Amino acid sequence: MADVSLKEIALIVGVVAACYWNSLFCGFVFDDVSAILDNKDLHPSTPLKNLFQNDFWGTPMSEERSHKSYRPLTVLTFRLNYLFSELNAVSYHLLNLVFHAVVCIVFLKVCKLFLDNRSSVIASLLFAVHPIHTEAVTGVVGRAELLSSIFFLAAFLSYTKSKGQDNTIVWTPIAVTVCLVAVATLCKEQGITVVGICCVYEVFIAQGYTLPMLLDAAMQILRGKCSIPYSMLQTLLKLIVLMFSTLLLVVVRVQVIQSQLPVFTRFDNPAAVSPSPTRQLTFNYLLPVNAWLLLNPSELCCDWTMGTIPLVESFLDIRNIATITFFCFLGSLIVFSLRYPGDSSKTVLMALCLIVLPFIPASNLFFPVGFVVAERVLYVPSMGFCILVAHGWKRLTNKSVLRKLSWICLSVVLFTHALKTLHRNWDWESEYTLFMSALKVNKNNAKLWNNVGHALENEKNFERALRFFIQATQVQPDDIGAHMNVGRTYKNLNKTKEAEESYMIAKSLMPQIIPGKKYAARVAPNHLNVYINLANLIRANESRLEEADQLYRQAISMRPDFKQAYISRGELLLKMNKPVKAKEAYLRALELDRTNADLWYNLAIVYIELKDPTEALKNFNWALELNPKHKLALFNSALLMQESGDPMLRPEAKKRLLSYVKEEPQDANGYFNLGMLAMDDKKDAEAESWMKKAIRLQPGFRSALFNLALLYSQTAKELMALPVLEELLRYYPDHTKGLILKGDILMNQKKDISGAKKCFEKILEMDPNNVQGKHNLCVVYFEERDLIKAEKCLVETLVLAPHEEYIQRHLNIVRSKISLLGAAEQSTFPADGTAAVGGKKIPFENLKEVKNEQKTTQTLNSNINKGQSNSKKRTEKNNTDKETKKKSTKEIKDIEKKRVAALKRLEEIERILNGE
Repeated sequence: MADVSLKEIALIVGVVAACYWNSLFCGFVFDDVSAILDNKDLHPSTPLKNLFQNDFWGTPMSEERSHKSYRPLTVLTFRLNYLFSELNAVSYHLLNLVFHAVVCIVFLKVCKLFLDNRSSVIASLLFAVHPIHTEAVTGVVGRAELLSSIFFLAAFLSYTKSKGQDNTIVWTPIAVTVCLVAVATLCKEQGITVVGICCVYEVFIAQGYTLPMLLDAAMQILRGKCSIPYSMLQTLLKLIVLMFSTLLLVVVRVQVIQSQLPVFTRFDNPAAVSPSPTRQLTFNYLLPVNAWLLLNPSELCCDWTMGTIPLVESFLDIRNIATITFFCFLGSLIVFSLRYPGDSSKTVLMALCLIVLPFIPASNLFFPVGFVVAERVLYVPSMGFCILVAHGWKRLTNKSVLRKLSWICLSVVLFTHALKTLHRNWDWESEYTLFMSALKVNKNNAKLWNNVGHALENEKNFERALRFFIQATQVQPDDIGAHMNVGRTYKNLNKTKEAEESYMIAKSLMPQIIPGKKYAARVAPNHLNVYINLANLIRANESRLEEADQLYRQAISMRPDFKQAYISRGELLLKMNKPVKAKEAYLRALELDRTNADLWYNLAIVYIELKDPTEALKNFNWALELNPKHKLALFNSALLMQESGDPMLRPEAKKRLLSYVKEEPQDANGYFNLGMLAMDDKKDAEAESWMKKAIRLQPGFRSALFNLALLYSQTAKELMALPVLEELLRYYPDHTKGLILKGDILMNQKKDISGAKKCFEKILEMDPNNVQGKHNLCVVYFEERDLIKAEKCLVETLVLAPHEEYIQRHLNIVRSKISLLGAAEQSTFPADGTAAVGGKKIPFENLKEVKNEQKTTQTLNSNINKGQSNSKKRTEKNNTDKETKKKSTKEIKDIEKKRVAALKRLEEIERILNGE
């Protein structure tokens, strides 16, 4: 076996780079979204063991909705990408490019086992530039093919070293081969097929047998004319070891998928659910279709499902000619390679093995797959195709007449293939460009129309998206998903009636209940979302909540492990003010998935509704244990700790709020609540800093503006509070507490009685029965020395609040003043804004209240969009100053501290439950 030179490596790497450099500018498209963007297994916070418990898309293998594609080592490489660059698509595409170059180099080494040096380089170059590989190389999820191919070829190369001198067995390469096969299989399932190639290599290449020789030896042994040769016994021993190890891998694989095949619909692979002979005719026709893609990759498509290739329903279908021709050609190559000795037949045999054996798992011969044709599964089979082409080219160049023509043809093929690959890469730039390029090739695939609609929907272009979704329903009228897409888009366009009609059509296409049969065996799990979407739509109408609940229960009855139905029903039950039943729904969902941080968060919200803050906090903590960066759990658990009033919880609340603002640096609510915590801890400077930051991020932040002004007023910085209050009242002219505080400062600090009077009069214009505003206006009249008007005002105020002792007391003071001094006698008023008569003071009523406008919180739902809201408010009791006996300065300060502490309690926590 010849070594690969540095020049050859440089040539291969250069060609790969020239063909795929523009793939670095592509994003995450098609299956990349599920495998990369939506896959939590990539996140460092997810335990590594989850990679070996979940499928390629991050779904637990135990769940029936799992695709059962078990590729943990491929996901591990995605996780490494995420570790270094998170979701920067460039690094993912760059690593794919590198892996493709490695495959090409290892493939060159394999080619040199069967071809001469020049032909091997030609085969490797053909493989490097072939356009069929763009899906495997430019599509990030194609990394499964790339990684599996590296270990696939390495396992084969290792096995070729298992034959020692005098035909002895070298066991070390065989052990390495078994290990590499296992690794290849953990990258992608087809890696296990290399064992079949090793077996063929051992019998027909290493031992040099031909089919006639084997038949003759078998007949001799059966007739008893000779015993089994020692070399053949050694060969059998090696094959037994290989087959036993393969069987062991298969058993482990079956255990991993828990003996369950994935659930596919007839839309994914129509032939798989067709009757005989349609199923057999169509599956056989797909073989020449795949061969044609290798031979002429001019029209490539990212999705060949649904109606892309019409079913072959009759023996008279003209397409059967292509099937017959293909099998005749394949059969002749097999006969030639097995019957005749020589290097040429050996080369053809190994090329056929590389074409046929790795393709078997995708051929639908042994089990149905979720696609009709997939270009990426031709990645390894194309190796055999390239060897055949290079071998045929070599035979042509041996003839002097055709030598020049063969070089010209080869040059044209390499150039056009490279150009096609470079151009094809741009199709993978975005989902829109990818699916639009596919529609140019195939307009009979409703899934492509749907996917273009999804791409436009992601860009918020709902009108155009709707046209593509409607076209999908026309191409495939019984496509449940297409009608669901139409309904969702109508909802986004606020056309509720049309949305409901579309959902009802989708619902009518669902199969009817068959007693004793599970829906999961006949319906794709995502199709059951039609019940969720329809329920989420109609529950916006308060009179139809029971109808929505019935839809959730119907979905659950059809599929008892339908986690999403329990989650959505829990949200609805909260809206229906049935928190106990909501708790039961969430607990049932947690039985199905205890690793879902969102579920623990939702359950915490339920316990808040049940007025059980201790249990709520426990569930918030569970959510944070599963996902330390769960933003809503961080925020709302901090609020719960803050609201509890327990000083021991404040440090942890602050820690969580700091973590929250790190995750959401542009959310003013986080900084505001840090300011409130600092106020509770008497850290005035820190509180001021946090409040100012909240206001900078959200200039009209009502609560932050008022509390900053309140902070200034409590720290003897009343004049600094005035401009803050002016800004507050510019945004919210009807802010009663702001007007009261402003009037207080104007009266006590600025001695602006007129300005204070305007504030209180404005309050009474908005609310004539506001006791605070009315009482403080009475004090203004007293300050204006209009005792008669002050008396009348206090009488009116007393009518509004007959049980407020301080109003009666102030009224008595005014009447006493009138009786003692007469209407003409006036008092001197102290600078603190209170009126003094006979050693008594009428306090200017300064009622301060904190309104904490908290961030909207929501229960989480990963699959269905929701918009239903339900708010829970906690309102503070008004804290009024009451006249007491004259106290010492220290006593007055203590009372003031207690009053301020009471005023700073949180008023409100809002929750919004999402619904579709």
